[in-house]
Amino acid sequence: MSLRPTLETRRAMPTMEGAGVKLHRAFGFQDPSELDPFLLFDDFRNERPEDFMRGFPWHPHRGIETITYVLSGTVEHSDSLGNTGRLGAGDVQWMTAGSGIMHQEMPQGNATGQMHGFQLWANLPSNLKMTAPRYQDVKGRDIPEITDDDGTIVRVIIGSFWGKTGPVDGIAADPQYLDITIPPGVKKTLPVDTYRRAFAYVFEGSAAFADASKPSGVLLEKEVRGEEVNIRDMSGNRTLIRFGTGDEITVQAGEQGVRFLLISGAPIEEPVAWHGPIVMNTREELMQAMTELRNGTFVKPAH
Repeated sequence: MSLRPTLETRRAMPTMEGAGVKLHRAFGFQDPSELDPFLLFDDFRNERPEDFMRGFPWHPHRGIETITYVLSGTVEHSDSLGNTGRLGAGDVQWMTAGSGIMHQEMPQGNATGQMHGFQLWANLPSNLKMTAPRYQDVKGRDIPEITDDDGTIVRVIIGSFWGKTGPVDGIAADPQYLDITIPPGVKKTLPVDTYRRAFAYVFEGSAAFADASKPSGVLLEKEVRGEEVNIRDMSGNRTLIRFGTGDEITVQAGEQGVRFLLISGAPIEEPVAWHGPIVMNTREELMQAMTELRNGTFVKPAH
């Protein structure tokens, strides 16, 4: 077994999308080879309805798949093919945009006004860019959950882990998408397929990953003279950890425990021509998509 080193640890950055939704972006619109096959990861967590209620009105997608995972609140969605639905706490939606779809997502808070969820974009290979759009909506109750002897809890959203298989299937990136909670002070070794790109995203508590020098999710406070004076727990501070190659990672949970997503997928290794929610292989394909958006032929008729 070989341990994956930590290549990079960075904080998700605040940004705004849709009609004025405040969110944090862990990666996206940068080097698409960095976490190939994944293109973008957003954390939309808000305490105030005014920061998310305007939502994500009608917008196009082509050439990608989007994965939405809701932790609290709800998301109402609809599209140009007539599909409608509602994601609640614990639910997942995998949308294959394929040849093209117009889509809208409107978040609503829980009973006390909070909203929290994630959206991940996965690229499609060239031979599936123009495949027919489809949805997979999965209720939280159908996602298998494993509790290990040391109290570690793993929700297997996509892929297989510890003998359980998640309910979402047929995805081009052949991903593994896990929601992992490790109790305070517990050290855990977790397998990751050698041939996948992998990252973790800490959103509660803190932990040290592999060769990390301090727990991810912890901010080092310094005095004016630059000396380290103490470590302050930044619970759920939205930290991305990008791993190198290997077939396992080691996680040491901090004093408050840790909850994080562990996501991996098989790289596509193809050229990327990217403009917003449209991702193709060449500039010509991208320009064709823009032309179709203007002339109303972007959404292909169902066969």
